Amino acid sequence: MTSVTGVNFAPKGALRRLMDRKLAVFGMMLIAIVVAGAIFAPWIAPFAPDQQNFDGLTIEGAPMAPGGAYLMGTDLLGRDLFSRILYGARTSLLIGVVANGLALLIGTLVGLTAGYFRGWVGSVLMRFTDLMMAFPALLLAICLAAIFQPSLWIVALVIALVNWVQTARVIYTETTSLATRDFIAAERTLGASTGRILFKHILPHLVPTIIVWGTLGISTTVLLEATLSFLGVGVQPPTASWGNIIFENQTYFQSAPWLVFIPGAAIILLALAFNLVGDALRDVLDPTQRGRA
Repeated sequence: MTSVTGVNFAPKGALRRLMDRKLAVFGMMLIAIVVAGAIFAPWIAPFAPDQQNFDGLTIEGAPMAPGGAYLMGTDLLGRDLFSRILYGARTSLLIGVVANGLALLIGTLVGLTAGYFRGWVGSVLMRFTDLMMAFPALLLAICLAAIFQPSLWIVALVIALVNWVQTARVIYTETTSLATRDFIAAERTLGASTGRILFKHILPHLVPTIIVWGTLGISTTVLLEATLSFLGVGVQPPTASWGNIIFENQTYFQSAPWLVFIPGAAIILLALAFNLVGDALRDVLDPTQRGRA
């Protein structure tokens, strides 16, 4: 990803440039639809997510195809798939926001500290970051999820613990560059405290970088949560999540493909939406990209 240098930017101008990008607007519309569905799920969903509707099963006991009272059909237990998709959006978004927020916080603090102090402090922190990056994120997440009792909050914590390293690397690079600027040297000469320099003069310059990585990171956390849930070490039933909906219905892939394709499409579209918005924000907030798109 192109580095986003710390600059003072006008929010109104950035928003105007963002709205000029059709793909970004499309992404924001998709996100708005998913967020609205998640918030208003109790009023939109025709059934409770774990309600078994025995008229939603065929005589043979197989799931019912989409149609009638069941907009997206029913699963193997007669539960309305549309209702479970709406409530599953709550799970995916909540984990995406919480896990990515924690990952951003950890990565920013590590990168900021290492980039400013450098020396042995920076070396220790960045070598630890390199060590974490050496582990495959999915494998590490599976191991951590298997150790702890899987739950919504544990899954969010596990994802945050494996996703902070990329943010730390980017923030470290930006902070190292900013720490050598003349205005930082002037602040030191005037006797400004370390805390004032870090949080009043360096951190505000990192806001564009944090915004971009925060947006792009949600798509990663949504995909990772879905993967963990599909593998059985993520959010546990009966709590609905898009990943465990696929996991529960994978045996019906040939006879009832909508049970796999619909939640799979939801995962892909949400991840795509955040990527589209994140890419547009990168171009809008990075002065080296303006005027190229």
